[in-house]
Amino acid sequence: MCLAIPGLVESVEGRRAVVDFGGVKREAMLDLMEEGSVKPGTYVIVHTGFVIQTLDREEAEKTLEVWRELLEKMDLQQTSTE
Repeated sequence: MCLAIPGLVESVEGRRAVVDFGGVKREAMLDLMEEGSVKPGTYVIVHTGFVIQTLDREEAEKTLEVWRELLEKMDLQQTSTE
């Protein structure tokens, strides 16, 4: 199973992009995407180091909010059991 977290493309150089996942930056390959479809400011999904999908800003922000809520609940559960 793969859990995908949207990342924001910071820069593109050739077929490589630097993607920011909430402060964690990783390089991702663009080989699976149509040339020119990924630009700085684009939200993307990355799997095994390759960009596999672009997302519009609204969808990415909704997904990130769900992740924030999930992580917050997990943190609250962990602290209540300690």
